[in-house]
Amino acid sequence: MPEQNNTEVHDLRSAIECLRAIPGQLVETDTEVDPDSELAGVYRHVGAGGTVRRPTRKGGPAMIFNNVKGFSDYRVAIGMLGSRERVGALLGYDPRRLGFLLKDSVRNPIAPITTQTENAPCQEVVHRADDLDFDLRTLLPAPTNTPEDAGPYVTMGMCYASDPESGESDITIHRLCVQSRDELSMWLTPGRHIDAFRQKAEAAGKSLPISISIGVDPAIEMAACFEPPTTPLGFDELSIAGALRQRPVELVECLTIRERAIAHAEVVIEGELLPGVRVREDQNTDTGKAMPEFPGYTGEAKAELPVIKVKAITHRRNPILQTTIGPGEEHVNMAGVPTEASILDMVGRAMPGVLLNVFAHSAGGGKFLAILQINKARAVDEGRQRQAALLAFSAFPELKTVVLVDEDVDIFDSDDVLWAMQTRYQGDVDTIFIPGVRCHPLDPSQTPEFSPSIREVGTSCKTIFDCTVPFRLKSQFKRSVFREVEVARFLPDFK
Repeated sequence: MPEQNNTEVHDLRSAIECLRAIPGQLVETDTEVDPDSELAGVYRHVGAGGTVRRPTRKGGPAMIFNNVKGFSDYRVAIGMLGSRERVGALLGYDPRRLGFLLKDSVRNPIAPITTQTENAPCQEVVHRADDLDFDLRTLLPAPTNTPEDAGPYVTMGMCYASDPESGESDITIHRLCVQSRDELSMWLTPGRHIDAFRQKAEAAGKSLPISISIGVDPAIEMAACFEPPTTPLGFDELSIAGALRQRPVELVECLTIRERAIAHAEVVIEGELLPGVRVREDQNTDTGKAMPEFPGYTGEAKAELPVIKVKAITHRRNPILQTTIGPGEEHVNMAGVPTEASILDMVGRAMPGVLLNVFAHSAGGGKFLAILQINKARAVDEGRQRQAALLAFSAFPELKTVVLVDEDVDIFDSDDVLWAMQTRYQGDVDTIFIPGVRCHPLDPSQTPEFSPSIREVGTSCKTIFDCTVPFRLKSQFKRSVFREVEVARFLPDFK
């Protein structure tokens, strides 16, 4: 495992204190904010970035709202992982090498442990659903991101459930809409492990216990975004978070269901996925819309979604609700860095030394677009760059586009990548199309109406742009070499 420096971060509060110590990484406001679309509207300008409609700001600070309308006990934090530099600071690692850190963490897992209930911070305050005044809508400041959302959403809930047959557990993040005083709808994209658990329980006519932990150590949020084949069914991603911190994640037994939750979470929702019960996502608004999703468009409301019947909410004293803007840079980092780790792992095993680094680009929300930096050391390496691209599609099936560049191109600088495309790429010989392949259901261009090559909704034409120089021509494509100088001698404060 690589050496890490930030092991003092273990929950949301210690993560906030970490950011307070870094100039420009955290701002706060005491001005009252309405969680109904106003909070997201503010942060869109402060630091959302990603695929959010312009104007927005990339690389802006995380933000804490200390005065939330209608919720005097709560603060709301947003954008904690909204810049790659911030993720690096919170994990104690070089931002450009985060994919390598997570790759090694998957290979060296540390399993979570269960701690004593009476010592769990997340259970300092308890609200049970059988209390007369229990209501999700008044107990949680879950925001709407836009005025046309289907309702308030929990967007940073770490959903934890277990296989009813094997007992193996999984943690992941899902779209959760508040539907009533004690019900949440849950959208599970195809192939997610918790959905496999739900289907097993439903086939047996049983509910699936599930905990939703909100406001946790950022290492857990990053680990929760791994997907198959890197983390197959039965792999508990909390063990990746344990590796990142070099200590096990602490869990606690829930109070009303047979499941565990993250002991140091700010808020925990305890509930059960009900068998055979479905609800229309926008039943309370009739907007036809769900919420803004990572490609930059508002997702359509689903006609039939599984229902979580909430049994209790527990939380710390003076809790902090953590949320995110769907299309923002925060999603890019949470989804993108595990994508990078998965690609690095698969390509590295198959072709050591060929792939130098990967960037799951912001324009693809961390899922659709990957830039691969390739090393062609010998003539026999020609063509291996395209094999690397094919392996990338296998490592992360939701990937749509791969751009291949040489070792002298900065994959984190879009201008440099586009420069390579303009000077080292010819469309008729360097574009590879792979039509008719399943991708991600939130890509709105995946319809027969958009392209005659698409026979049914949900399939896509995956594309490789090979912007690497043919090995035999490398001597003709050397970039201008400037004199190396010590800039600090002229500008002492220059960074």
